[in-house]
This record gives sequence, structure tokens and C-alpha cells, in this order.
Amino acid sequence: MLRRWLTRQAVTFLLWSLFAVYMALQEHYTALIVGKPMTWSYTIRAEFIYAYLWALLTPLILWLADRFPVDQHGWYRMAPVHVVSCLALTSIQRSALVLLHPPMSKEWRVHDFASLVRIIIVSLDYGVMLYGIVLLVHYALKYYARYQEGRVKSSQLETRLAQAQLQALKMQLQPHFLFNTLHSIATLVPEDPEAAETMIARLSELLRLSLENNGVQKVPLSKELEFIESYLGIEQIRFEDRMTVKFDIDPETLDAEVPNLILQPLVENAIHHGIGGGSGGRIEIRSRYSEGKLILQVLDDGPGLNDENPSSPSGTGLGLANTRARLETIYGKEHDFVVRSASNGGVEAAILIPFKPQTQPTSHDRNCKN
Repeated sequence: MLRRWLTRQAVTFLLWSLFAVYMALQEHYTALIVGKPMTWSYTIRAEFIYAYLWALLTPLILWLADRFPVDQHGWYRMAPVHVVSCLALTSIQRSALVLLHPPMSKEWRVHDFASLVRIIIVSLDYGVMLYGIVLLVHYALKYYARYQEGRVKSSQLETRLAQAQLQALKMQLQPHFLFNTLHSIATLVPEDPEAAETMIARLSELLRLSLENNGVQKVPLSKELEFIESYLGIEQIRFEDRMTVKFDIDPETLDAEVPNLILQPLVENAIHHGIGGGSGGRIEIRSRYSEGKLILQVLDDGPGLNDENPSSPSGTGLGLANTRARLETIYGKEHDFVVRSASNGGVEAAILIPFKPQTQPTSHDRNCKN
């Protein structure tokens, strides 16, 4: 607090010093033009004493500005206070100046109280202007500080809102794929108890990975792929030989930050609309780095996008809508997300986001496999 006060006083005297320098230059050369030259020593002394008297009064003016604020609500009540204060401080400042530095001209020297009053009245206009400038600068800085504080608070509120939205979306997603997995297990129990037991074990691993990143909004791509591997391990038991999986991952992208669980709904969508439709059987997951962007793709070789296919993904299901909302919240206009027909006749879901390596690179390594 003391340091802040000292800094404020130092700035006040610096500004008044600059004012004194400007006025000394103006006074000196004006006197030369009108034929009444003044010495530099006299001019500098006069203007610096004048300015520093105002500098000594400035803290009082600032206190009055805070104590009796002139704002849009009660200005008419506070204005008379400042008028009286202005007249009083201007009179005090001029009287002190006359005592500390008598005028050069004899006609403006103080001989009695009447001559002092005359000098004060003559200098009132300038004093009122300086008092008003101090008030204006003070209020301008104060309102700017409030504006900046409001911007910071607004930014913090927006950040908290975005985090809350992301967490809500994530919490919505987790039960979604969990219930689907439990449904798959329930289907296998009467038909293939051994496969169901294996699926339960893999579900346990899947939940462990999910809990490790609970509350985390972004993870390295390597972690996201580890989760997808566990998820696909469960689905491969369900579809047996009908499903094959291929990872085509650029090693340069493994440390890239991606939203947690961003690939799972795309993979689930590919399985449901591709393999689930009965015509496909291949899922491919790709990652690429290109010109500062990370490109993620999930492809299937199912029936693809067409109006005749009732299982064709429309992009409005829970998983895809959730993905679109999360990307919009995190990246705004810096992302792209499309679901389109793939060149092989299936469907491609592609995400393009800014490439940002995690702060502490992971040691996880991955061998791309068919």
C-alpha cells in the first residue's frame, strides 16, 4: 500500500514537472516576443514553484474527487462542493505563490489585502481550469480501471461458463458409451459367457483409463488413442471377425493436445452406421500434421451417406452433436468438423484443430498396426 502511494506521488510530481517545463518555455519566449524578456532562472523558478504548489494540492483534490464523486447520479449535489473547493484551493495556491515568488512587475506585487484579492481574482480562470483537468484525468483513469476490471471479470465468467459447458458435455458422453458397452455385454452373456467375461475385463480397463482423466478437458493424442484401443477391443469381441481396425497415426502428432474423449463418439458412430449396418467391417483412424493444424479422421467402409439408407449418419445424433458442441466451445472459429462420404464409399468424420503439443511430452510410444 505504501509503495503504491509513493508511486502515485512520484507520478504526480513528474507530471507537474513536465507542465512546469512547458510553461517555462512558453513564458520565456512569449516575454521575448512582447519585448519584456525574462531570465531563464526567473522563469524556471516561477513556473516550477507554481507547478509544485499545485502538485502539493493534488492529493487533496483527488481525495475530494473520491469523497464527493461527480457522476451521472448525484453530480448536481457534488458540483457545489467542488466549486467551493476549487475557489479555495486556487486562492491558497496563488497566495502561496505570491509569498514564495513575488511578481516581477511592481503593479502586480502585493501591498495590501485588496491587491492580493485582485491577483487571486485575475488568476481564478487558470486555477479553475487546472483543478478541472486534475478531476478529469482522475475520473478518466478511474473509469478506465473499472472498465479493465470489468473485462477481466467478464473473461473469467466466460471461461468458467465454457468449462462448465464442457464438463456437462463430457458427463453426458461418458454414460452414453458406458450404457452401450453394458448392453453389448448383456447380449453376449447368454450366447458366449467367455467372451462376455473378457469384455467385462476390458471394460474395467476402459473405466480405469476414463477415471485417470476424469475432470481433464484436454489430453495428449497418445492417451486418447490408448482409450480408443481399449474401447475397440470391447467392440471387436462383440463383432468378432466382422470388424477390422487400422491405425494410421503420424508419430509427430502423438503429443498434440486434443479434447478428452473426442474420438470415441466418432468411432462409435462408424461402428454403428458402418459395421452395424451389415455391409461394412473396416474402421480406420488417422492423424496428420499440416501447416500448424492437427487433422483427425475416422473412416468406415459402410453404406455411406445417402437418403435411402435409414442408418446413414445425419450428424445430429448425441455423439456427433456433442462433438460439434465441444469443438465449438473450445476452439470457436479455429476448428472444422465435417461428416462426409469417404472416397471408398463409406463415411469419413474429420476434425481439424490447432496443433498444440502438450507442455510435458508423454513417453507413451505407439506402434501403428493393422
